[in-house]
Parts: sequence; structure tokens; C-alpha cells
Amino acid sequence: MQYRRFGKLDWQVSALGFGCMRLPTTDGNPMSSNINEEEAIRMIRRAIDQGLNYVDTAYTYHGGKSELVVGKALKDGYREKVKLATKSPVWLIKQPEDFDKYLDEQLGKLQAKTIDFYLLHSLNKNSWPNIVQKFNLFERVDAALKDGRIQHIGFSFHDDYAVFKQIVDGFDGWDFCQIQYNYLDTTYQAGTRGLKYAAARGLGVVIMEPLRGGKLALPPQPIREFFEKAEIKREPFEWALQWVWNRPEVSLLLSGMSNMDHVEGNLAAASTSGIGAFTPAEQAIVKKAQKEFDGLNMIPCTRCNYCMPCPNGVDIPGNFEAYNDGAAYKSAERGRAGYKRLLFFGGQKALASSCQACNTCEDKCPQKIHISELMPIVQSVLGEGQPYPEKI
Repeated sequence: MQYRRFGKLDWQVSALGFGCMRLPTTDGNPMSSNINEEEAIRMIRRAIDQGLNYVDTAYTYHGGKSELVVGKALKDGYREKVKLATKSPVWLIKQPEDFDKYLDEQLGKLQAKTIDFYLLHSLNKNSWPNIVQKFNLFERVDAALKDGRIQHIGFSFHDDYAVFKQIVDGFDGWDFCQIQYNYLDTTYQAGTRGLKYAAARGLGVVIMEPLRGGKLALPPQPIREFFEKAEIKREPFEWALQWVWNRPEVSLLLSGMSNMDHVEGNLAAASTSGIGAFTPAEQAIVKKAQKEFDGLNMIPCTRCNYCMPCPNGVDIPGNFEAYNDGAAYKSAERGRAGYKRLLFFGGQKALASSCQACNTCEDKCPQKIHISELMPIVQSVLGEGQPYPEKI
């Protein structure tokens, strides 16, 4: 295992962290509550035995069962070998006292006296002012730090860079943050700017979705063929992981591992990771892969976010991403799953069906996409079940 600096803290973290959102299940649903506990515990302990020292879970993962399984996995001396991270379900907090209610429940489920790294989960432009600031949750955070229930405070994030910067600057006590980042998401959400900004402020930066929900591990057929023909041979998942590990601002990346093959493959990749280890030739291959992915898009959206915010709340890049994803894999089901995720994270207003054809976004789009004309097509295919058109 390779180790890296964790922000301003005097502690070395393993390059690979175990993300416990996609543990093995008995029903084939990767996020269901029916966790295969015996196998999950075996996997977590195998990773720890090989030097992994950061385990990440959350209150809501696997229908609330992930923390229970992690607590069992960290018995028999394993708790002392790792730093444990979990997250406060901020969106469930309706009054200040709820912060402590959920924290105390989590400590019980994890069979832990303290949580090393506690995150305010999935902060965004709504939860930051309307929950965190409104209820002055940092008073609760400070109390939990003082009484030892938590050791360090951070946040995970899903919104745009301006909101990310506001949150980083909004509290002097942050020790770390967690952002989505991979070679397709350099300008999406916090992006490279957010990564650099947080690191410059001394925060440890934990990377989630380094494989974009598995897309970069099992890419569409044209991308697989591209990597197979590359002069340097690596599996697609390793190209993605090594690209992230190459960044000096990255403290560690989390991988949601669902079987022992995932564990062994990620451990092997982590053993060869390093800052600046990616050669210019390897960087050129990933850059070409980015262009190959762009070429698969039916809608030429680069997710630059210049079109945002939408005055009606539509997640324009998110809708196009879901549509393009289904088209690239020739799977309408995959595209519709992405559409459902938009609904889960952003509500009904985020969907293409909420577009009012005001055209405010179109003047801002560098690609000159006719956004208002495309939104009804996205809705018909992903929301209403119509087949993908041959072209648009």
C-alpha cells in the first residue's frame, strides 16, 4: 500500500479507501439492504490486512444497514487499524437536536466510541443555508468534537464550484472534504478548481466516484477497444484510478467494492500509485480517451455548466449526461436509471420535464446546443419510455 498526506493533519492515509455504498448483496441489487454480511466483512478485512486504513460509510447506505455491517467488520482488533468515516444525513435534520440524535444512533450502529472523520453529507446550495446555517449546526459539531464523539469534521459535496467555494470559506474548522472527481469530471461540480482550492486551504481531499459509478471501469465498447489498442496496456479501471492518484492535491480515493475481485484489483493498482507517476505518454492516452467519450455523445454537451443555473431549476448537464449515457451503451434502461438519480438528488424540478423553454440557457452555451428543443426529447425517452431516436 502507498500512503499520502491528509491535508494539514499529521497522518498518512492509504491511497485507497474502502467505500461501503456498494457492498455485496444477496439479491443482486448493488445498493439494497440485503448485504451479504459474511462476504462484505471478509472483503473489508482483506483490504485492511493489505494496508488500507480508511473506511467510509454513511447513515443511508444500503438502506441504513451499511453502518451495521461496517461495525461488525471492525471488531476483533480491526477498528484500531483504520480511521472510520461516516456522514450526518443533513437532509433529515429538522431541528438542531437532530444532529446529535443521528450521531448517537450512528455510534451505536458502528459499535464505536468515536468517529474519526465525520462529514456533513452531500452539502449543496439548499442544505448549506437552509439547514447547516439555519440551525447553526457548527455549535453541535464543536460540542461533538469536544466530547470526543467525533475527531475531525468535513463535508461531502454535489453542486457547482461557486457553492463549493462558499462552503469551504464558510467555516474555519473544516479538516477535509469529499468531492466527485475523475477524468471525465474535471469541470463538473467542484472539479479541478475545487480540488486545488480545498488543498490550498489545507483540507484533505477525499475523491469519490473515481470510476464514475463504474462507467470508467466498464466503458462502452468503443472505449474498451480504444484502450485495447493503446501502446501502454492497462485495464480501463486502472487508467481512471492512476489518473486521479497522479494529482498531488488528492489525499485518497474511495472505491465502492462489490466483490473480492474489485478488492484485489484496486489493491494491486494502489500499490503502484503515486503523485506524478503518470508519464506524458500515459496522460496523452487518457486525454484521447476523454475525446473518445465525447465522440459518443448524441448531444454535444461538455458539462461546462455555463448554462447553469436554470431559472426553473432544471439540471441541464445532468439530463444530457443521462441521455448520452444511455445512448453510448445502447441501453435506454441505463439512461432512465440516470434520470431517476436526478430525481432522487434534485427533485422533480431537476428533470427535463420542468423546462419552460425560456431559452435563457441557450445564449450561454458555448456549444450552441438548442437546449429548449432537446429537453422534450430527453423527457420523452427517459421519462416516458419512448425509444431513442436514431439522431437528434
